[in-house]
Amino acid sequence: MTDALSPAERYAASRRRTALVREFRDGLAFDLDPFQEAACERLEAGRSVLVAAPTGAGKTIVAEFAVFLAMRQERAKVFYTAPMKALSNQKYNEFVDSYGAENVGLLTGDTNINSGARVVVMTTEVLRNMLYADSDLLADLAFVIMDEVHYLADRFRGAVWEEVIIHLPEAVRLVSLSATVSNAEEFGDWLHTVRGDTDVIVSEDRPVPLDQHVLIGGRLLDLFDAKTSSDDPNVNPELVRLAQFGGRALTTKQYDDVSRYNRRRGPQRQERTSRAGTVELLGEHHLLPAIFFIFSRMGCDGAVREVVRAGVRLTEQHERREIRAIVDERTSALQDEDLAVLGFWEWRDGLERGVAAHHAGLLPAFKEVVEELFQRKLLKVVFATETLALGINMPARTVVLEKLEKFNGEARVPITSGEYTQLTGRAGRRGIDVEGHAVIQWVEGLHPQAVASLASRRSYPLNSSFRPTYNMAVNLIDRFGRQRTREILESSFAQFQADRAVVDLARKVREQEASLEGYAEAMRCHLGDFAEYASIRRELGDLEKQRPDAGSAAKRERRARQITSLRKRLKSHPCHGCSDREKHARWAERWFRLRRETDTLRRQINTRTGAVAKVFDRVVDVLVELGYLVQGDMPGGIGLAAPGQALRRIYGERDLLVAECLRRGLWSGLDAPSLAALACCLVYEPRRDDTDVPERYLPRGRFREALVATQEVWSVLDDVEHDHRLPGSDVPANGLALAMYKWASGAALDVVLRDADLAAGDFVRWCKQTIDLLDQLSTVADPPVGVTARKALDSVRRGIVAYSSV
Repeated sequence: MTDALSPAERYAASRRRTALVREFRDGLAFDLDPFQEAACERLEAGRSVLVAAPTGAGKTIVAEFAVFLAMRQERAKVFYTAPMKALSNQKYNEFVDSYGAENVGLLTGDTNINSGARVVVMTTEVLRNMLYADSDLLADLAFVIMDEVHYLADRFRGAVWEEVIIHLPEAVRLVSLSATVSNAEEFGDWLHTVRGDTDVIVSEDRPVPLDQHVLIGGRLLDLFDAKTSSDDPNVNPELVRLAQFGGRALTTKQYDDVSRYNRRRGPQRQERTSRAGTVELLGEHHLLPAIFFIFSRMGCDGAVREVVRAGVRLTEQHERREIRAIVDERTSALQDEDLAVLGFWEWRDGLERGVAAHHAGLLPAFKEVVEELFQRKLLKVVFATETLALGINMPARTVVLEKLEKFNGEARVPITSGEYTQLTGRAGRRGIDVEGHAVIQWVEGLHPQAVASLASRRSYPLNSSFRPTYNMAVNLIDRFGRQRTREILESSFAQFQADRAVVDLARKVREQEASLEGYAEAMRCHLGDFAEYASIRRELGDLEKQRPDAGSAAKRERRARQITSLRKRLKSHPCHGCSDREKHARWAERWFRLRRETDTLRRQINTRTGAVAKVFDRVVDVLVELGYLVQGDMPGGIGLAAPGQALRRIYGERDLLVAECLRRGLWSGLDAPSLAALACCLVYEPRRDDTDVPERYLPRGRFREALVATQEVWSVLDDVEHDHRLPGSDVPANGLALAMYKWASGAALDVVLRDADLAAGDFVRWCKQTIDLLDQLSTVADPPVGVTARKALDSVRRGIVAYSSV
């Protein structure tokens, strides 16, 4: 069921507000929007909901109502899942403020606080692992809130969302919160199929209207003509004229002169406004605070330096004192020598001026300070990568886009309309701003109409990235058997979308088959089988189109004989003498062309029908061949062998490789730093231009032998996967091995970052992923590897890594 509320329905909804919704509303400082009220009423009625609304529209109010409902039921619990640890930490603190620390827990892999609480905030992976382990913590679970559920499309982590949705107990109600997606109804239909009663509540209204501008020639111009309808606006004609002439304001005579000149020479280049100039311009127009989205970490850091060097200061003296106090308090646990390596004093100077960067390369503690200061309105300008647009609550009055293209890992590509909507969705603070503002920095070659088209569309389709993994296969087979597992996987959103596509393809096939019958009738000849005659003509035509000198002498002679034979067959065919031969031939050509298209569609249908289950069967075949699953008399015909029991508890992209190395005892002789370095090789994803480190620069001793043995096992598994038509994986990368080895051995931060050639935030991120794998090894692996893994984990979790894990 989809809610697109009319004004009359909104009025009716406000009149029938239920008792609990009224009680919840009375505790808020503002009234509920219609979509919030509709979603809350559906939850109170015992249904699940999918709420799709723009960034900043207040979707989390629906989640808070679910918590409100659960807290009024005896022992009922709520799990709040989020895609990022930063968002989990933020929601944890909010719930602690509302319900008290004794009622709220936090589980993020490296943090375990009050896990048995009534309200537990966690990452989605933690909940998936709990479901597979049939955790006792699932008892009395009433609601699961899936924030940012559109992450389901993420090609690396999206499958986890589907696993959770499919495997949650039937009695659990699901609150799914999504950005505005163009296929919310399709996603809602799938949720209804796998979860039961689910209502789709869609709102496309921004709580704060968005004004769109272009910064050109040192001036802020409206993107759209204010005189035209807001439903169908035209591009501002003054902007079009300025863009045409390089951003220069011209008189009518100059316009005519330059038009004639430019027809001969082309427009002159216009210098873009400096960042410091842009910040000052926004300040003059009362458009601060602002987020500048720059699709480069180095660009963000460089922008801060540029603005600071220009002498920009956006804070008052009392704000600077408050900023310094917060910064010093939040970083007091960091050692002085580490602060110097991290560029602390330059960073703090920028903060005191009201300017900061925000990107994945920053130390997590520094990012959290930036977020807190911005939320407190102490920071006025943040230069950020697009990751800031996802999840974290940092709205601004203005969003500035310096470019409308970004590097996707292979090439520079234009941002999509969905990405534009997500980025500009940060503009406009509810309850503070009357409107938000999006500012596009004009660059040479930018067409205002293209910007207007991007700003007008709201297309953001949600497509599944689900695929069966080895860990998933052994867990599901252990619980349900092979056949039931196939049925479960066929209920995934991936298969749901594929099946819907098959329905459309099948309808098209039926339509084309009817057309084929008509074409066959039109080419029918009273003298004989015209389809046969047309086939001879096509074969002859294909041979005659080949170059006469192509191929060897024998091949040319064979081709000549074939042409002679086909010409004889053609002339002797009964249809060759038909007076309507060419008319029939035209219909025959259409028939052949349409049949080729129809056969292609049939092949597509065959590949999509049961596509997920087919991949699962290949995964199972690999596991059977390697001895993780065994055929037998058990229900379902297949069960787990001893190695499969270990694989059940290993999560990640390298699940099978880790399990196979443990099974072969390849890491038994490693000390803690060496095991940490090897674990890092299994989780580290090198940058596009990175190459493997030569052996002489790797840690000495047993590490090198273990790494070579691990890579040999990878090669064997890769061959097996390709034999079973699975994509395989990249060879483990050793680029961070030496740095991780030194860090786990106690080396200083400056030494390690120099060896790693990474920003502090990136190094911490890889340390956390290494810790996650070591934690799994400590519980899965037999001694001595399990014991060594715990020592390795403790040796990595120190200094800035330990501080960032709090």
